[in-house]
Amino acid sequence: MRGPLDLRLVPAALAAWAAAALLVVLPAPWVLAAGLGAASVPLIVAVRAVRAVRSASRAGSRGRRGRRAVTGVGRAGRGATGALVQRRSGAAAQPRRRPAAGVRTGQVVLTCGAVAGVLLAGASQLAAQDAGDLDGLAGAGATVTLTGTLTSETERVRSGPPDAPPRYRATIAVEQVVHRGEHRATSAPVAVLTGVPWPEATYGSRVAVRGRLAPGTAGRREVALVQAGGVAEVVAPPGVALRAVDAVRSGLRDVCAGLGPDARALVPGIAVGDTSALPADLDQAMRDSGLTHVTAVSGAHFSIVGAGVLVLTGAAGMPRRARAGVVCAVMLGFVVLVHPGPSVLRAAAMGAVGLGALVVGRPARAVPALAAAVVVLLVADPWLARELGFVLSVVATSGLVLLAGPLARRWSGSVRAPVAYALAVPVAAQSVCAPVVLLLSPTVALYAVPANVLVAPAVAPATVLGLLAALVSPWWRDAGVVLAELAGAACWWIASVARVAGSLPGAQVAWPPGVLGVVLLVAGTVAALVLLLGRPPGDLDHANGTAPEEPRAGAGWAPHGREPSVRRRPLRSGPARSRDRPPSVREPAVDGETASAGGRWTRDRRGAGTARRPRASPPSTGTLRRRPLAWIGAER
Repeated sequence: MRGPLDLRLVPAALAAWAAAALLVVLPAPWVLAAGLGAASVPLIVAVRAVRAVRSASRAGSRGRRGRRAVTGVGRAGRGATGALVQRRSGAAAQPRRRPAAGVRTGQVVLTCGAVAGVLLAGASQLAAQDAGDLDGLAGAGATVTLTGTLTSETERVRSGPPDAPPRYRATIAVEQVVHRGEHRATSAPVAVLTGVPWPEATYGSRVAVRGRLAPGTAGRREVALVQAGGVAEVVAPPGVALRAVDAVRSGLRDVCAGLGPDARALVPGIAVGDTSALPADLDQAMRDSGLTHVTAVSGAHFSIVGAGVLVLTGAAGMPRRARAGVVCAVMLGFVVLVHPGPSVLRAAAMGAVGLGALVVGRPARAVPALAAAVVVLLVADPWLARELGFVLSVVATSGLVLLAGPLARRWSGSVRAPVAYALAVPVAAQSVCAPVVLLLSPTVALYAVPANVLVAPAVAPATVLGLLAALVSPWWRDAGVVLAELAGAACWWIASVARVAGSLPGAQVAWPPGVLGVVLLVAGTVAALVLLLGRPPGDLDHANGTAPEEPRAGAGWAPHGREPSVRRRPLRSGPARSRDRPPSVREPAVDGETASAGGRWTRDRRGAGTARRPRASPPSTGTLRRRPLAWIGAER
């Protein structure tokens, strides 16, 4: 039986998200005051806890001195009394449970701590942005010269009429502003619009741009918008690591030059997130068919890369900590290769949580890992709370975690397990992402689920082969060309599905815009999920009206990452006392051994005499009768 979800970090993540969404539109002093107020709650609770512990310690020491003075019993008397009390308390002892008030206090402390971290970090970043008075210069429409680091590729803006002149967009982390000969230091991101591309300015270059400032959009990361008149001046090239990354990405584009138009654009997009060569018609077809996520580097890419590295390091016989270190290094390199974006950072943060679980030897659970990743990322960058890419990434991951498994188990009775999971993943992701996408465009992609099912077998080969082509292309071009052609075959299938699905009648169904449309879509989605997750007829145990337990292969083991809800008990010195258990859970002895359902399973004294803690419910009576080795169940 599956245990309950671990939702302890979810309130903290939601509160941190709300705080981050608000702080980006508030003045820095207000944010600082709110952060200090939130931080005071954990401090007050900690001080009260320390005082309570000290008071209890003093009261306990006074009580012990008083008892010794009154009783005056010797060591033997104390031993006998202690044994009697121990036996009586052990017979009537109940499992100690944490008081509900303590649980609520801990939840409040955790939530306030997360909110305080987000607010204080945001206040410091807002103060750094206000240093150069870019807001004032942007409000006045001043013409300035900006010097900073290019933090994005120069991408063509696809919005606007088809016959409009091309426009390009880039983002610069500004470090210095020059206005009328006055130099001002700052630390703020600025969006740049220009009419010409910047071929010499690559990611990580230090550039100087001259243009007219305009106010930025409230709540966005960029504090201002610069209308640049020409090409940016490259002040300094990027570092050695970023130059190597640029060589890898350029090499991938070079080995893909001989492919067809669709494959030539999709291989770099799927492998490293480079969509600069994506044709406008293919981009629109992927939007209409719900396949735009294929070219967005996300958790799927990290899963594929991490799984491959773990398999290789495991085959090499590396210890657990060494494997975690290798995977961490590969993940960091992959983040630099694909350039950090909202979905990339979210996936990397979740991977870091999973690596920490691997190092300490505890299984990582998806919901706490996702919540912890959200809190960490919002502390580092509060503006992620308002970015659609980050929202879609978190929502899609939540849907996969909460819905994909139940849907696959529900359908596994009708189709094979791989087919059930292949169907469940796009249904779960589309169900939770559709309301968010509806806020941008009041349409629903009718064929999104079938299109995702059809392209799923081609995504992993395209990703792996594309990455290999990128890595070998700077040193062995011929091998890179062969790998790119193989990846191009998989990408041809993805592009074909996108074009066919996007051209079918009703590919985009009009939907009511605004909040009403979102409410209607959410209600319809919930109703559909209730029907899909409902228990099929005839799936009840007719004897007691309950659902039967699913058969478990390899009794004694739990599903990966799940612990049974049992507690350890030492072995008794005599035979197991089945009279302590209700008759309904007693089992007859088999080969001189006894079994009990629902408890921890231990070997009989007449066996090896060692205790063993299993990871799943015990096997049924019939299974025990057929096994040569049986177990004793210690009551809980």
